[in-house]
Amino acid sequence: MVQILKELLTRYACYLIAQNGDSRKEEIAFAQNYFAIQTRRAELVEQRLLEYERVKAREKLSQTEKQLSGILYERGVDNQGFAVIRSKGDQALFRLNTQMLKRKMSVPDNRPVADFLPTISIKAKDLAAEMTGLNVQSKDLKGQVKIEKEHVDNNLAVRNMLTQRGIVPEDLHPA
Repeated sequence: MVQILKELLTRYACYLIAQNGDSRKEEIAFAQNYFAIQTRRAELVEQRLLEYERVKAREKLSQTEKQLSGILYERGVDNQGFAVIRSKGDQALFRLNTQMLKRKMSVPDNRPVADFLPTISIKAKDLAAEMTGLNVQSKDLKGQVKIEKEHVDNNLAVRNMLTQRGIVPEDLHPA
């Protein structure tokens, strides 16, 4: 019966019949089990795809921050200055300083907050960092103060875009 149904009906029609059928009948019980397994498989595939997208976004952010660090180093900003600039950018984007954000998201002290951000927040940080790198070069900015202002302004612009669309970065759940 299941084979006949599969040849004549769509998968969705078979699903509806199985879900509404009498599970005491062997064919219906088999079909219900089949669709339960297929649904779980689809859920797992979707979850893996989302995790993969998040990992790729995190790798991209790391690459962007390395490039930005190099650009800033050439313009008189050392590693400590870069850390301050990045932290102030996070504060502009999330309205929380790094330590408060880590506490809110239960991030261990020895781990970067970006490792726990949802994909959209990672991409938001990446966009702001890309904007900063581009603007530092095109505006020929030098020194920590000017570059810090540029980075804060870019993070505020990204934040404004997100909040206008109903996305509040600091309210998103950690990934």
